[in-house]
Amino acid sequence: MNTSPPKQRKINNPYADLEGYNCFGCSPNNNHGLKMEFIEEGEFLISNWKPVEYFSGYKKILHGGIQATLLDEIASWAVLIKLKTAGVTANLNVKYKNPVYTTEPVILIKARIEKHIKRLAFIQVQLFNSKGELCTEGDIKYFIFPEKVAKKKLHMPDYNEFFEKKDKDVKRDRA
Repeated sequence: MNTSPPKQRKINNPYADLEGYNCFGCSPNNNHGLKMEFIEEGEFLISNWKPVEYFSGYKKILHGGIQATLLDEIASWAVLIKLKTAGVTANLNVKYKNPVYTTEPVILIKARIEKHIKRLAFIQVQLFNSKGELCTEGDIKYFIFPEKVAKKKLHMPDYNEFFEKKDKDVKRDRA
């Protein structure tokens, strides 16, 4: 029985240099955005995200709309990475269980594809505070595009562009 933790792979954002790309959830260039980054860990996609005060609602509590956006964004990336295509949110059901404070040093968001039936993906997403307490969870239904449509209409890059290439790492280490 293998008890070692699942291997982690950092995910690159191949959209970052695409002209006009300004995603509120994941663009590293959107000064007002969330600037989420992602890691693949076994069957999960994870994001460690640092809340900031200007995303608060009432008294340093992370706004519920921002929490829903975090869940929706990681679900999108779960489709990109786990199903190797793109899609759009069809339904988002969020349950707020505990407050999330903007003073948290970091929060953890996890997504997992529960099932994939034809052109629909059902994704379970969870948001944990820095103490590991479940604060928010969501069930997200995603409409999935065939890969050819995703590449043409949604600028879906080649799958390998989501991961750092070893030759890039070697060159960077030598620099």
